[in-house]
Amino acid sequence: MFGKKKQVSSIDKDQLELIENAQKRIRQKKRLYIHFVIFLIGAVFLILANTILGIGKDFTIAGINWFVYAIMAWLFLFIYHFVTVFITHKFMGKDWEKQQLDKLVNQQQQRIDKLKEGFLKEERKMAQSQAYSKTQTLEAEKKNSRELTIIVAAGEDNAIGKDNDLIWHLSNDLKRFKALTSGHHIIMGRKTFESFPKPLPNRTHIVITRQKDYKAPDGVIVVSNLEDAIDAARKDNQPFIIGGGEIYKQSMALADKLKITRVHSTFEGADTFFPEIDATKWKEVSRTTHDADEDHKYAFSFITYERR
Repeated sequence: MFGKKKQVSSIDKDQLELIENAQKRIRQKKRLYIHFVIFLIGAVFLILANTILGIGKDFTIAGINWFVYAIMAWLFLFIYHFVTVFITHKFMGKDWEKQQLDKLVNQQQQRIDKLKEGFLKEERKMAQSQAYSKTQTLEAEKKNSRELTIIVAAGEDNAIGKDNDLIWHLSNDLKRFKALTSGHHIIMGRKTFESFPKPLPNRTHIVITRQKDYKAPDGVIVVSNLEDAIDAARKDNQPFIIGGGEIYKQSMALADKLKITRVHSTFEGADTFFPEIDATKWKEVSRTTHDADEDHKYAFSFITYERR
């Protein structure tokens, strides 16, 4: 459990074989050199033994003194050892060993470079993946930050219109509507759109209708349901639902915010109504009240609700 961890060599099999081969050849060279020295000493001893000590002086082979054969054999072995020791010494000496080590270093460096290249490719892939994930996250956050807002003016009894027209005229309410919706997508039913003399300036109109081949002015987007209308406004951070009654009813479950102009009066004969605001689902976050005056027949309040 607490034993010393066995170290694993970082040099691969081919490199180990090259190193072992180099070490083996160096050992062979040393052994041959030692053999050469021993043989040289022995050959000198045999010649001295024959010429000076007279050992085997009368022994001949085919009429030739034996030491001549010994000298020829020595010469052969001398040449062999000379080639092995001195020529091979140049080939397998320190310079050769250095070349082998340099070769190993270069091979190792090439492998390191390949590993680095592989790591860089993986890092690029990871960076691209992270960038893509970040983009997706930002898009999701952007989508989540979008506020689908209902804007409406409604009486105390939730009346909002009669015969496809407003029941009142409040200039401050119209100014507020223009200020809030300018530059945004406004989503409405066909009848609400047709109540306008012409498309409102500086706004993108999205009209919901079941009529096939409905003809609308250039720039007006025509869809068949509320879901498609919201999708058409997906690049807007605050699209507005502006009516009528049925579209308000459908969008109450989808909206994030309500911009209500509460007209403090009731109106007989109204035929279009805004849905009841469920206090358990919506909380009032701001309110500004205006009294009736010479420009406004009815008192009213600007109220903002946010979904709980």
